[in-house]
Amino acid sequence: MSSNPLPLTSLNHISLVCRSVDRSLEFYHNILGFFPIRRPGSFDFDGAWVFNYGIGIHLLQSENPESMLKKNEINPKDNHISFQCESMDSVEMMLKEIKIEYVKRRVEEGGIEVEQLFFHDPDGFMIEICNCDNLPVVPIVGEPVFACARAGILSRCIPTIQVNNDLPSFIN
Repeated sequence: MSSNPLPLTSLNHISLVCRSVDRSLEFYHNILGFFPIRRPGSFDFDGAWVFNYGIGIHLLQSENPESMLKKNEINPKDNHISFQCESMDSVEMMLKEIKIEYVKRRVEEGGIEVEQLFFHDPDGFMIEICNCDNLPVVPIVGEPVFACARAGILSRCIPTIQVNNDLPSFIN
């Protein structure tokens, strides 16, 4: 196996199989703020594409929606996608208003607090909303650490630490 990683540039999209593309499209558009984008007409299956925040989500109609498992328990350790937000209080208030059940967690690491809200999309896929950019990205060895106001804006990232054997205490 090569020691060089694949020459990747960014995450393009995730695909989610849905019981109802229409219901999922409504959720991702009205609740999470994604907007529909054109999808190739040559596909021979139902679906919809949405985009925002620098990522696409491809919604794919299940061929057998009745057989899809429905997750009822909100388990923060389940597979999920996470979104940053400006105000955790505003997000929580909106989730309450629209009656979306959620689980709230708080993580404290080295004096830094991160708030998290977890909830399901219509098909039980886990969504996390957080202020995770409060935590620095600290590689385990050998690379500089960058603190960014928002992911994907590399020109505004400032190197803050050269990581070597002097790892922060919460890594050791």
